[in-house]
Amino acid sequence: MGLRPGRRLKKWRERVAGSGGRAAGLLLAPAPRTWQVLSLAVLLGICVSASLRENWGSDNAFVVKAADTLLAGGSPYEDKRFLYLPSAVLMAVPEALVPRGVLRWILPVGMAALLAGGWAAALRLFAVPLRSRFAVGGLAVLALAYKPFENLVLIGNWTAISAAALPAALLLAHRGSWGRAGLVVGLAIACKPMLVPIGLLFLLARRWRALAAAVLVPLGLSLAGALLMPSPLLFFTKTLPFLLQGQDAYALPWDASPIAVLPRLGVPQVLAVLVAFAGAGAGLWAALVRWRRPDPEGDDGALRLAETACMVMLAAFLVSRPSFDHYLLVVLPLLLASAARPGSMPRSPWFWLALTPQMALLPWPSELAHKRRAFKDCATLCGLAILLARRALRSGRVTLEPVTTAGSPPRTEPECAATPAASASRTAF
Repeated sequence: MGLRPGRRLKKWRERVAGSGGRAAGLLLAPAPRTWQVLSLAVLLGICVSASLRENWGSDNAFVVKAADTLLAGGSPYEDKRFLYLPSAVLMAVPEALVPRGVLRWILPVGMAALLAGGWAAALRLFAVPLRSRFAVGGLAVLALAYKPFENLVLIGNWTAISAAALPAALLLAHRGSWGRAGLVVGLAIACKPMLVPIGLLFLLARRWRALAAAVLVPLGLSLAGALLMPSPLLFFTKTLPFLLQGQDAYALPWDASPIAVLPRLGVPQVLAVLVAFAGAGAGLWAALVRWRRPDPEGDDGALRLAETACMVMLAAFLVSRPSFDHYLLVVLPLLLASAARPGSMPRSPWFWLALTPQMALLPWPSELAHKRRAFKDCATLCGLAILLARRALRSGRVTLEPVTTAGSPPRTEPECAATPAASASRTAF
C-alpha cells in the first residue's frame, strides 16, 4: 500500500532530521581551496559577462543621469524614470564622476560584492563560518542557479544596497547594537526607500533610537539634496503619482505584484487590489505573531529576528508597485542562511518548490520568459510569503504533551497540560 502525501512528507522530514547532524558537519567544515577559487571564479565570470553586455547598468543609468542633471543645474525629477529620494542624487554624484568606460567594469563588481556581503552577514547572524562549505558553495550556487542574482548584477539596480544592508542591520541588532542597525537601515533608505517597512521591526522591538536613526538619516539627506536642486517639489507632483500608479506599460512585463499580475489573468482590478492588501495584512499579522513567540530553548533569537524581518518585507512586496524579481534578494540570503538552524523554513521541500520558477538551469519557454516572466516571479513571491506566514502562525500554536502525575502512568489525552508535572495529587489542567 502506498503512503499518502502527508505521510510521505512526514517520512521525508524524519530522514532529513536523522541525517541532519552528519550533513551539518559536512557543510560547516572548512571548504577546500578549490571551492573558494571556483566560487570566486563564478562571481567574476558573472561580472565580466555583465560588463560585456550592451544593456549593462540599465537601471543604474537613471541614477547616474539624475546626478549628471544635478551637476548641470537641472532638476533630476524632470525624468519620470528617476524614482528615488533626493538623497539618492547625492549618493550618486561620485558615481557620475567616474568615466563610463571604467564604470562598465566596476559597477558589476560592486553589485556582486554587495550581494556577497549580504550573504556573509546573513551567515554570521546564524553563526555559520564564512570559510565553511555551506558559505562558499552556497554563494556560488545562489549566483549560478538563482536567475535574479545575475539580472541584478547586470542592470546595476540599487536593490543590491538593501540586500546587503538588511542582513548587516539584523546582525548588528542581534549583537545588541540597535542604534547602528538603525543607522545602516537609514543609509540604505537614503539610497533607495526599500527598507522602510523594517521600521516596523524597530517598533515591535521598542528600539526608539534605531527607529529615529532609520527615519532621520534619509530625511536629513533628502532635505540637503532638495536644497541643492531646482524644483524639488516635482518629486511630489510628478514622481510620486507616477510611482503610486505602478509606473506604466514599460514596467508591466516585469511587475510581479499581484496587483499587476492578477488583472493580466482576467481578475478585476479592484479584486486584485483587495487580494494583495489582504495578503499583506495577513503577512503583517504573521510577523507580529512570530515576533511575540520566542525561539526554542537554546536558540539565541537569530531565527526570530530574521523571520520577522523577512515576513515584513514580503508583506510589503505584495502591495509594492512595481515589485521586481530581484526584490527577493533582500530576504532570500537570510532565509537560506537560516538552514543552519533546525526547523527552519529551508529544511522544508515546499521552500525549494516555491523557488523552482526562478531556477536559471530549468528550461522556460522563451515567450513566457520575456513577456510573461512576471507570472513566475509573482508565484515565487506569493509562495514564499504564504510559507513563511504559515510557519509563523502554525508555530504559534501550543503543542500539548503528556503529563506524568504521582502514582499514575503517563497520560496522553488532549486535556493534559503542556508542561509535565514531576509530582502532584491530580492532573494539571
